[in-house]
Amino acid sequence: MRTLKSMTDAMIVIDGLTKRFGPFTAVDQISFSVARGEVLGFLGPNGAGKSTTMKMITGFLAPTSGSASICGHDAVRDTLAAQRQLGYLPEGAPAYGDMTPLAFLRFIARIRRLSGAEAEKAIAHAVEATELKLVLEQPIDTLSKGFRRRVGLAQSILHNPPVLIMDEPTDGLDPNQKHEVRRLINDMSTDKAIIISTHILEEVDAICTRALIIDRGHIVADGTPAELMARSRYHNAVSLTIGEQLTVAAAEALKALPGIASIEVHPRGSETTLTLFSTAGSGRDGISGEVRLIDAVADLVRDKGWDVRSLYGEPGRLDEVFRQLTRPDTHDDGKRAA
Repeated sequence: MRTLKSMTDAMIVIDGLTKRFGPFTAVDQISFSVARGEVLGFLGPNGAGKSTTMKMITGFLAPTSGSASICGHDAVRDTLAAQRQLGYLPEGAPAYGDMTPLAFLRFIARIRRLSGAEAEKAIAHAVEATELKLVLEQPIDTLSKGFRRRVGLAQSILHNPPVLIMDEPTDGLDPNQKHEVRRLINDMSTDKAIIISTHILEEVDAICTRALIIDRGHIVADGTPAELMARSRYHNAVSLTIGEQLTVAAAEALKALPGIASIEVHPRGSETTLTLFSTAGSGRDGISGEVRLIDAVADLVRDKGWDVRSLYGEPGRLDEVFRQLTRPDTHDDGKRAA
């Protein structure tokens, strides 16, 4: 995974960004930056303020206070200059349904001030990258949700912008299409700053170098996927799956290992999964400074000759961290707990 860049490389800078709709505060003084080479996963439950934030960053919605800049251009005071530096895939990827993808991309090329051979080359590259060749001459209204999403993605990368803002880029795509879009984002990320809003947590681990979680207008976490997963109680826990008949004996033997804090038992038909937590919690070495928990469990399994269907160390569970940070009781008297 690429390391985070320094602030001097920041291409997106958000400072105290706030948006109020009457008495309701949708986004409350959030600040962060995204550097060239970073893919920032922008996460949060429905209504957290993700889309509102992205609309302000792209200059489509004026903030109540604070600022957003793209490549040094303020999104409010210098909107057109900022928008020239970015590609935006909004939620739903709106397009003119009676146009074909080819006609729509030519229309977008004119808006982006591309013409002649330069425009055709840009369109050809976007079509190839998003695999639109088979539907170029069909009206957009007749396309599947996945192909319409790809049309939206093609227009966002058409002018090869240094900054990309994408709201649910893989929404509506089948697994193969998701894989291709993720590959495309990875390929583009080396020389761009990219923000991706997503509800798909596996996408964060697959393509993001960093993740930011927002809830009720506040940033509640910001770090690499590994750093966030290290906050999970499952970080460095060990899970093993055995036959149901071994459950009681295995649980008793595993409890006797030094440093075991607790064991969770999950029956699944003829099999049982046991998840072990050490007293060291998410500590790097597991049960002691020298012996990792997974090594101790593996030694016990070998000594006992158990028929183990699977045995693995848990890196941590991002979904658990997400729920922990965004559940209602993380507020105290209406304010975010520290």
